[in-house]
Amino acid sequence: MILVVDSGSTKTDWIAIDYKGSVLFSTQTLGLNPQVLSSSIINERIINNYDISQNRNDVTKLYFYGAGCGVDSSSKRIEKIFKQIFCKAELDIKEDTYAAVYSCSKIGEPSIVCILGTGSNCTYFDGNNIEQKIVSLGYVLMDEASGNFFGKQLIRSYYFNEMPEKYAKEFEKEFKLDPDTIKENIYRKENPNTYLAKFAKFMINRKDHPLMKDMIYKGLQRFIEHQILQFKNCKEVPIHFVGSISFYLEKEIKEILNDYQLTMGKVIKRPIDGLLKYHKFNLQ
Repeated sequence: MILVVDSGSTKTDWIAIDYKGSVLFSTQTLGLNPQVLSSSIINERIINNYDISQNRNDVTKLYFYGAGCGVDSSSKRIEKIFKQIFCKAELDIKEDTYAAVYSCSKIGEPSIVCILGTGSNCTYFDGNNIEQKIVSLGYVLMDEASGNFFGKQLIRSYYFNEMPEKYAKEFEKEFKLDPDTIKENIYRKENPNTYLAKFAKFMINRKDHPLMKDMIYKGLQRFIEHQILQFKNCKEVPIHFVGSISFYLEKEIKEILNDYQLTMGKVIKRPIDGLLKYHKFNLQ
């Protein structure tokens, strides 16, 4: 049995196939980002899933693409956890940018691939190999235009009294916004980036309001200038986007790319389907 796994900070998609490419089962767990979760939490999230637990001893090959695995120490921690759970499996662990590339790029065709989900990232694919100009330092220092980035901007806008009264009242109805709740979730609980990303839905549902438009534009602008423009030939190749923020802000992304004379490529909400096709092809 082969397991193909795409893990973000919010959720993780699992698909099991046999060596002929037939799907045996598919399931989902919460995210497994090793940069924001303890080993015990990661282990618990995997083991508590019935399909995974029941079939773990049948897995002989596991391809894991995970947010937070671009750092060697985090990747090794995931590997250690997986070795204990999937005792008979050969492991191939890569960061989630590889999943994004494999799901939307064709071998031999150069492109730039961006992730805009709970977090954000950007990589260049020359048709065979991957190159990253910027090493991600996570949700506190980077992650422009991601769900958690926009979540932070919304909370700041509310607390700095920049949000129009009508929207401030709606914001209060939708979320618990007292300082103790916010600080507890950001500074003491697991997955602060996922917590912050939940607020982004509020912005997306009101994206035509000038405040939200400005927030979206500035976030995307920062992402383009700090990430995409690092690549010298960025105006010569298509730029693909993967992730929920990309999916819901496709129109806005296309507009701002045009401002920078950049070419929009594919927009994919979930890379797992493209990953499955990639691994099925490589079974042949």
